[in-house]
Amino acid sequence: MPKLKFQSDHHKIFSRKAGSKPGMLFVPAEAFAPRYFLISFSEQHFEEAELPDYEQLINKVKTQPELRHWVDIRGYKDDTLMGKLASDFGLHALQLEDVLNDYQRPKVEETEGNNLFIVSRMLRWSDAQQNLNDVQLSIFTGPNYVLTLQSDYEDCLDSLRERIRVGKGIIRHRPTMYMAYAMLDVVLDYYFPVMAAISNLLDEEEQKIILVPSKKNLFTVLNLKSQLAKLRRIVWPERDKLNELLRMDEPLMPEEMKVYFRDAYDHVIQLIDLVDNHKEMTSSLVDLYTSTMGNRMNEIMKVLTMISTIFIPLSFIVGLYGMNFSHQNPETGKVYPFGMPELYQPYAYPILLVLMLLLVTLQVYFFYRKGWFRSM
Repeated sequence: MPKLKFQSDHHKIFSRKAGSKPGMLFVPAEAFAPRYFLISFSEQHFEEAELPDYEQLINKVKTQPELRHWVDIRGYKDDTLMGKLASDFGLHALQLEDVLNDYQRPKVEETEGNNLFIVSRMLRWSDAQQNLNDVQLSIFTGPNYVLTLQSDYEDCLDSLRERIRVGKGIIRHRPTMYMAYAMLDVVLDYYFPVMAAISNLLDEEEQKIILVPSKKNLFTVLNLKSQLAKLRRIVWPERDKLNELLRMDEPLMPEEMKVYFRDAYDHVIQLIDLVDNHKEMTSSLVDLYTSTMGNRMNEIMKVLTMISTIFIPLSFIVGLYGMNFSHQNPETGKVYPFGMPELYQPYAYPILLVLMLLLVTLQVYFFYRKGWFRSM
């Protein structure tokens, strides 16, 4: 087992210095202080506790080998914690590095002693911000324990804890690999409400774009497209992970467990279909927005064109008579044959207004017969 070395980092895990030695563990400065939870059970026995320190937790696990244990550690802000886990559970430094560098894609690896290291991502949907938050769940399986590590205090596994408490289902009668499957199944179950929330938002935006499109609708759709792309980057590795689990032979993957992982695999395939369909829908909504805005602009241009068409002849008439070419020179009295004699007619002004009104009426009637008003 390689010696573990730690280094605090004031940046996020994924921004740590490039070229660091493999297996060098960087504990983030913003990490939470660790909390230690232990659930120990058998078919007839159950106990659950939050323990004040790691020593009491590992002591309970070691002194009760006949029980199955769920060792749940939340928070990493302890430079000695990972070294203790490596010593007591036989964990490799590179796997612990993946735990601390908590933006790993979902995956599965074989560990010493025919055990597994599994990475999954727990999803949370924020209605207020309309974005997707994901937290890494690291799972280590053992002969009589499952060890889970996560950076946050909150997770989506409360329903599984309640099933163990009340002895509901077969989880107390199965080996620890079944508990690992149950965790993956619960994590995947929470993907579907996320998809439902995104689907509802897409339906709402579709109605808004059809009725009253705005730039806000476009920005919302583009944000949802980005969230779906992020979700796709999570779901596809989940499929690969489960596929790899199904290909494992005993004793890593007991044959009787494969039926459960096949069911989880089917759920992932369904999620992939939903993600792809919703992603196509976002592209369709962008096209719909562009088309709707184009149609609205065409309607506006149509109205402006009709107004311009009506006023063009009127502007021509008033412009023509605005030249004021007199029929007779007021100083010399000379008469010009090509002047404007109607300028001095007593009823020239009302006659011209009636003529202009008649012209407008004829134009409106022409537009009506053409059906231009019915298409507005």
